[in-house]
Amino acid sequence: MAQPAVLFEDNHCLAMCKPAGLLTQGVSGAAPSLEDAARDYLRATYGKKGRVYLGIPHRLDRPVSGVVLFAKSSKAAARLAEQFRDRVVRKVYWAVLESSSVTQSWHGPVTWTDHMRKVSEESRAEIVEAGADGAKLAEMEVECLGWDQACLRVEMRPVTGRMHQLRLQAASRGLPIVGDQQYGAKAAVGLVGSRESPIALHARWLRFLHPIRYEPVELTAPLPPHWPANP
Repeated sequence: MAQPAVLFEDNHCLAMCKPAGLLTQGVSGAAPSLEDAARDYLRATYGKKGRVYLGIPHRLDRPVSGVVLFAKSSKAAARLAEQFRDRVVRKVYWAVLESSSVTQSWHGPVTWTDHMRKVSEESRAEIVEAGADGAKLAEMEVECLGWDQACLRVEMRPVTGRMHQLRLQAASRGLPIVGDQQYGAKAAVGLVGSRESPIALHARWLRFLHPIRYEPVELTAPLPPHWPANP
């Protein structure tokens, strides 16, 4: 597994590029996480001893790679969490989708709108009718970047932030993300059946307002080694 790379750092924030297969936040007694790597980095860089404060205002699913933003103080953590909650933060994902019937008729962005909910006691979500128990609106803009006979490369710009939203909305349209066998993908990326198996979904770009100076900060994460060749 690739080592997390630092994308941005100052006295208030730390951003890293999460490798696919790595948990964002650590769980006691579980596998290593990006949170562990970030704390180790801060200890080694600044000679810190003991526990290091690290706020986690958002997360990426384990099989997803890309930008993750941390806060280095409680004040920064509260302000960044508010930005994510109020949709001030802008996020762009790149994905490669399985498709055998893509034509050149898809030009420009389209909006995908659904209602979805988390499946009780399971780590997955489902599409449901509006008004169903637990239903929440899921909306994002999707733009085609290229295609070949087997796959479609897209840019996803989510408006809402639901559990597994990008993965489920793509799969529900017969376009599962390459490697995402949980949502019906046929092709695998990496270790088949492993919880650490990556999928072709990458948090490519993130824009937020600095929690102290309120200036816009834009971060771009390089594509990971496992990324499928561009169609």
